[in-house]
Amino acid sequence: MSQLSSPTPSEVVFPPHDAPPKDPTTMSGIPIKAVYGPEDIGHIDFIDEIGEPGAPPFTRGFHHDMYRTKPWTMRQFAGFGSAQQTNERFKYLLEAGQTGLSTAFDLPTLMGRDADDPLSLGEVGKCGVAVTSLEDMRVLFSGINLADVSTSMTINAPAAIVLAFYICVAREQGVPLDKLRGTLQNDILKEFHAQNEYVFPPRPSVKLVIDTIEYCTEHMPSWNTVSISGYHIREAGATAQQELAFTIADGMCYVEEALARGLSIDAFARRLSFFWDVHNEFFEEIAKFRAARRMWYHIMKNRYGAKNERSWWLRCHAQTAGVSLTEQQPHVNIIRVAYQALAAVLGGTQSLHTNSMDETLALPTEHAVKVALRTQQVIAEETGITRTVDPLGGSYFVENLTSDMERRATEIIDHIYDSYGGVLAATEAGYFRRAIAESSAKFGAEFDRGERVMIGVNKFVESDYERIPTLKIDEQVEREHVARVQDMRKRRDAQRHQAALDQLRAAALAGENVMPALIEASEALATVGEMMATLQGVYGTYDGGPEL
Repeated sequence: MSQLSSPTPSEVVFPPHDAPPKDPTTMSGIPIKAVYGPEDIGHIDFIDEIGEPGAPPFTRGFHHDMYRTKPWTMRQFAGFGSAQQTNERFKYLLEAGQTGLSTAFDLPTLMGRDADDPLSLGEVGKCGVAVTSLEDMRVLFSGINLADVSTSMTINAPAAIVLAFYICVAREQGVPLDKLRGTLQNDILKEFHAQNEYVFPPRPSVKLVIDTIEYCTEHMPSWNTVSISGYHIREAGATAQQELAFTIADGMCYVEEALARGLSIDAFARRLSFFWDVHNEFFEEIAKFRAARRMWYHIMKNRYGAKNERSWWLRCHAQTAGVSLTEQQPHVNIIRVAYQALAAVLGGTQSLHTNSMDETLALPTEHAVKVALRTQQVIAEETGITRTVDPLGGSYFVENLTSDMERRATEIIDHIYDSYGGVLAATEAGYFRRAIAESSAKFGAEFDRGERVMIGVNKFVESDYERIPTLKIDEQVEREHVARVQDMRKRRDAQRHQAALDQLRAAALAGENVMPALIEASEALATVGEMMATLQGVYGTYDGGPEL
């Protein structure tokens, strides 16, 4: 691809002089003072509300040394095209110094459809890796010992099926299930709130999540069963306070449903994890992380009676804000990502994905992925911020902002329970979708008025800017994948396949935990779409709920 020349000064377009300035006195609705001092933290009890690193309420982090002895996990999201192509990308990233795998699936897989489904046409392998059956999962992790890596899988409606595939591959490698480490996103509630990749209605969807929690609690004690995700809520337009409140509330719902199943709080709670978005308001993001840990501690200890300290920990992954990336002047995205990553680290994340500069255009190239990974490595190795724990702790501004974030998020959670009776009822009533839509519309109006700035888009605009190469997925990938799926259908044991699907349907009808049946169906080479269709026959299909 030819490189366009940089614009001359005469080609640089500036906003009109009368464009309204960004209001310096508020941050997402929170009043911000010009100067903070001791009087702004006089109401804070430093022992009960802040404490020390490694001690309740974990405002300052739940490890005494944090990154002094070991940095956060650098887990770059990867997945495109075929299982073989993604397997090669995984190995490239591991060789480049990545310390954990994170798997992106294509849209058909995310929606529980097979590659040869007519609705999958044109989407196979485009936004992630295509996984239709156990055979694809075998290729995806070929040559990678699952005992040696921590693997994250970002999938929700068919999450239990993909977990079953992973379990089957581990068994084939001879890896005991209690040695498997990783995270299944498996957060279906946020799909109803924001991302819309749901299949079944809310209540049977949450039942499937609890099935995985129950199964992993018994068989996979080192596996994080749910990554309760604020990321997609924020990307859809929620404020930082809404992201914090809605995500914590979703976590409370999963806890309550697991308790209703009869599980012990301390048996499963320590393997719940969280997933935060990291935006451009630097100090707001840091305060969000600190407030989240404190809130979860009090909720788990005082509301649900957890006794094990690890059940009180809000362990989290973070990803820089995809919605903040711009097609215009894409190299500026590297700068945005670096500051967002720094905020996540100062906030105390356990693992981090840094977006590539080209992700607003296409799946990232190897070059862009390496730059994104090097961004984290520079923070860890060169900046010196890992030498001390919670370096912003005690800041008049940060502590005041942390308390304000906690108070506002708590008020939102109280509204969900007081007005609706809980998260499931509020979801069915469309509360979350309406609230996010209103915040998104407000942000858009502020942007249109010039009160919200995006460099290169509505300020310091260039009429021409440098384009960068992007990754293209060849259409041959889809054709070859569809052919493999159809060949697998001919080769598999038809009698075993049908018996396994019948067993899955019977387990769903009986209200049983379906994980054992999903594992059996996976080994019988039932596809994602076939297992999802079997469950749809029992659980039904969700039509999207009330109109906004």
